[in-house]
Amino acid sequence: MATNEWKKRCETEWNIKGISMPDGVDWKFVYEAKPFGRNLLRNPAPHGVSQDSPPPERELTEFPPEGPPRSEPEGDYTGWTTSREDLGYDASGVPPGVTICYLPNYSWFTLEQRVDLKAEGVWDELLDGFQPDIVIKDWYEESQLHESIYQLRVRLLGTDGQTVISEYIMSPTEELSEYSHNWKEVSHVFSDYGPGVRYVHFLHRLKNKFMVEFFPTLVTGSTVLVKPSKSSQQKTF
Repeated sequence: MATNEWKKRCETEWNIKGISMPDGVDWKFVYEAKPFGRNLLRNPAPHGVSQDSPPPERELTEFPPEGPPRSEPEGDYTGWTTSREDLGYDASGVPPGVTICYLPNYSWFTLEQRVDLKAEGVWDELLDGFQPDIVIKDWYEESQLHESIYQLRVRLLGTDGQTVISEYIMSPTEELSEYSHNWKEVSHVFSDYGPGVRYVHFLHRLKNKFMVEFFPTLVTGSTVLVKPSKSSQQKTF
């Protein structure tokens, strides 16, 4: 099939008339990559759970589990770069001179991933001129382990993969006065972010606790997607 025919297919299927579509772009690659409306993150649910079902309830055991203590939640972390930051034991709230058997040991578990937008089929002229919306979504478990259990940082990066063009940071504070165990959604839309974006760096941190047993905070539904539209008034280039 000729290049112009692949280009026409892209234009028709995604209704992107009026947007710059240079002949030099490999439109067959773009069409087959299907960059719009799909999740560009790999393995968006590494813990094997879904936001469409309630978070799993944990059963407390009578005795400490056998074997070495866990330091991260069980899961398949293919596609993610992971790291752990030990925050040490928390003795806050313990009166002076009081002896206790166990103290909670908190840690941050970080998962991060970088999306190469061009490798996913998004061409330069679209990113630089039209600047389509880049939608971010995530769901984290209301684990109630601490008042701070989740942090999100998403950065739009330039051609060198280092220069930050736009950034979104989220670090919510949890309400612990009443028991609640649900998924909490976090979302953000990057729009009108300026020219030069080529990568999306997605990073979230989850707080875990170890006290006799391991208590994790889970995450699911992590999403980065590009929409062939803009939340603001559309323009042609």
